[in-house]
Amino acid sequence: MTNTERDKQVKQAEELLFAGSPQRSVAKELFAGRFASELVLPYPRLSGIEQLHVDDSLSELRAYCNEHLDPDAIDRQADIPRSVIDGLARLGVLGMTAPEAMGGRGFSQLAYCRILEELGGRCSATSIFVNAHHSIGMRALLLFGTEMQQQRWLPDLIHGRKLAAFALTEPEAGSDASNVQTQAKLSADGSHYVLNGEKRYITNGAIADVLTVMARTVVPGRSDTAVTAFLVTPDLPGFRVVEPRMEKLGIRGTATAKLAFENMPVPKENILGPLGKGLKVALTVLDFGRTTFGACCTGSAKTCLRLATEHARVRKQFGRTLGEFPLVQKKLARMAAWTYAMEAMTSVTAGLIDRGLEDYMLETAMLKVWSTERLWTIVNDAFQIYGGAAYFCDRPLERMLRDARINQIGEGANEVLTSFIALVGMREPGERLRSVWEALHHPWHGCGTLSRFVSEEVSRRFNRPAVPVQSPVLVPHAETLSRLIHRFGLTVQKSLIRHREEILERQLVQEPIAEAAMELFASCCVLARLDADRGAGLQPAANLFLKQSARRVSESLRRLQDHDNAAIEETAQAALR
Repeated sequence: MTNTERDKQVKQAEELLFAGSPQRSVAKELFAGRFASELVLPYPRLSGIEQLHVDDSLSELRAYCNEHLDPDAIDRQADIPRSVIDGLARLGVLGMTAPEAMGGRGFSQLAYCRILEELGGRCSATSIFVNAHHSIGMRALLLFGTEMQQQRWLPDLIHGRKLAAFALTEPEAGSDASNVQTQAKLSADGSHYVLNGEKRYITNGAIADVLTVMARTVVPGRSDTAVTAFLVTPDLPGFRVVEPRMEKLGIRGTATAKLAFENMPVPKENILGPLGKGLKVALTVLDFGRTTFGACCTGSAKTCLRLATEHARVRKQFGRTLGEFPLVQKKLARMAAWTYAMEAMTSVTAGLIDRGLEDYMLETAMLKVWSTERLWTIVNDAFQIYGGAAYFCDRPLERMLRDARINQIGEGANEVLTSFIALVGMREPGERLRSVWEALHHPWHGCGTLSRFVSEEVSRRFNRPAVPVQSPVLVPHAETLSRLIHRFGLTVQKSLIRHREEILERQLVQEPIAEAAMELFASCCVLARLDADRGAGLQPAANLFLKQSARRVSESLRRLQDHDNAAIEETAQAALR
C-alpha cells in the first residue's frame, strides 16, 4: 500500500471517529465528550401566562390539601378516600396535561411537574396514585390513542369519573419489559383478541376503569411474537382481580393489585398504537412517568429539608442547638445541595419534552436513578437529625422513610437503569469505533496497534467543549465542567477500546461510567439554573453541589482503573455457593 492510499484510509477513519453528531440528546452528547449547550441553555422557564395559571392551581391545591389531605390517615387506613380523588379531579389534577379541547388544563410537562412536586412533598401515596393515573395510565391514550378511543375514554379520565392504570409487570416481566408472557391470540373471525395471563404490582389495578395492558401477539410478517398494548376494561368477561390491595411496606394508600385474564375477549379496536409496538408505548409513557417521578422526589426532599432544619434550630443537646454541630451541618448542607440539583434536573428534563425533542430516554432514566438514590439518603439524614423521635408514628418521617423505598424499584429498578444508561450512552461511540476498526483493519494488523492509534488520536484531537455562561462568577465552574466532560469522553472511548464487546456484560465497568454521566448531567442542569438566576449571585447550595459533584465524577472515573472488581466477584460467588 502506498503512503497516499494509507493516508486516505487514515483520513476516512478519522472522519468516522471525530465527526460530530446531531445534538439530539444532552446525555448522549456527554458520552461523546460534548456539551449540548443549545439543549440545556437557556434554563427552561414557564411563560408568564402559564406561570400565572400554575400559581393559581398551586394555590388551590395547597388550600385543598391543607383541609382535606391527611397523609397519616391515608397510610393508617391504606386507602385514598374517594372524596380526595374527586376533589383532586375538580381541581384538574387528574387531567393537567390533556388538551383544553378535551376538558384538560393543557399544562406543559414542566408546569405539571410543579403540581406533582407539591403533592410529592405532602403524600407519596397520593402523588404516585396521580402519577399512575395520568403520567403512565392516561398518557398512553393521549399519545397513541385513535380519535375514537380518545373520544370514548378521555373525557371521563380527565375529569376523574373514571381512573386509569398501566399493567406491564408480571412474575417474569418487570424491569425486563420485553419478557411479557401474557398472550393475546386473534379470534377465528378476526374480531377480537383473547387474552390469557396475569399481572402484579399494578397501581390502581383494582380501582381503574381503563387499563393499558401489555400482551404478546403474533404479528404478520414476523416469525416471532411481539408485545402489543391493549385498552382493557374490568367489565370484560375473564377479567379477574386476584388481590385488590396487596399489603406493602409504604405508599400504603395506593391500591396495588394482582390481576388475571382468563380467556378475556378484547375487541380489536382496543389495540393501542401499532400492532407489535407495545414496548414503544410502554417505554414512551415511562419516560413521562420518570420525569414526574423526579418532581415527586423533589417535593419529598424539600419537605425533609424543611423538617430537618426546623428541628435543628430548636432541638438542644449539650447546651447547643443541633444546627450548631458541624456533623449535623454537613447533613443539612448535603440535603440542600441535592434538593437544588434534583429540582434543576427535573426542570431541564421536562423542558426537553416540552421543546418537542424525540430523544430524552437517557435523561429521564438519569433523573429517575439519581433523584431516587439521593432522596433515600435525604430521608435517612432527616431521620438521623430527628433522632429517636423520628422512629415513632406520631412524626411523618417514619412514613416518609417507608414510602421512599419503592422509588428505587418502581418504573425500572435502578440497577437495570444504571446499566441501560451506560450501554445506551456508549452505543454511538462504540459504533464509531467499530467503523474505525473496519477502515483500519487492512492497513494495520493487530488490535494493539489500533488501540494505540485510537488512544493517541482521541487524546490529540478531542478538544474541551465550550460551556457558555453569562455570569462571570460561574466561569470557574463552567471550566471545571468542560474539563470533566472532556475527560469523560476520553474515558468512554478508552473503556470501549479496552473491553470491546465484553463491556455488554461488565456491569462493574458500566456502573462508574453511568454514575459519572449522571453527575455530569446534574451539574449541567445546576449550572444552567444558576446562570438563569445570575442576578441572585452564587447560591451556597448550588456552589457546594458543583464542587462535590465534580469530585464524585473524578472518583467514579478513577474507579475504572483502581477497583476491587475481581475480589467482589470472587466474594459474591463464594457467598452464592
